[in-house]
Amino acid sequence: MVRITRVHTGTGDDGTTGLVDGSRRSKGDLRLEAVGQCDEVNAAFGSVRAATLSLDGWHDDGGPRSNVRRTGQVVLAALDRLQSEVFDLGAEVATPPGGIPEGMMVLGQEHADILLEEMDEMLEELPPLTSFILPGGSPLIASFHHVRVTVRRLERTLVALRESEGEPAVRSLVLVYVNRLSDWCFVMGRWCALRLGEDEVLWKPLGRRGSEDGISGMLRLQRQHDDDVAGV
Repeated sequence: MVRITRVHTGTGDDGTTGLVDGSRRSKGDLRLEAVGQCDEVNAAFGSVRAATLSLDGWHDDGGPRSNVRRTGQVVLAALDRLQSEVFDLGAEVATPPGGIPEGMMVLGQEHADILLEEMDEMLEELPPLTSFILPGGSPLIASFHHVRVTVRRLERTLVALRESEGEPAVRSLVLVYVNRLSDWCFVMGRWCALRLGEDEVLWKPLGRRGSEDGISGMLRLQRQHDDDVAGV
């Protein structure tokens, strides 16, 4: 059982922090950068949780919107697992090679495989992609895109750490898990958009975007309208 009675210790005032094995490193160290990014991923997942809890599961007449409630149940069930897994990942990353304490559990192949299985289930419902998806949409969908790119940044840092300190610095399975987690966020965002009946924001190539003169004309028209209403 974890029991923390004091958060402020002052030991990090010199710009260093302790790893799981008790050794200390600069907070600018690449390993600490990866640890911090694990925390960022979890914070981004927290935004997904908040957006999910804010979904309106009721029609205007007071009846339940079953698709919204069922979608929310799936997302929250996934987050209950994933946020703890990302925390476990952060603990492992905060441990130098060979320093994992006896009894400390780490992510296994089964955790990466579950992500694949869940993606395959969601893809059974999704139409094929006909364009690139741009981040956007409702707060829930946009939040999944935020997690996706945050996980990708963590992945790049872990790869850099491995290249800097050698293969033992980061287990290969960790890279597999993180790669799949980012893919999972992309697929889950699409699945939520489908279930909630929301349009995805699609990339349009140059030459097919209609007018590319910017918004200056729109701003002039709105200002002219406001002036007309005000009698200027």
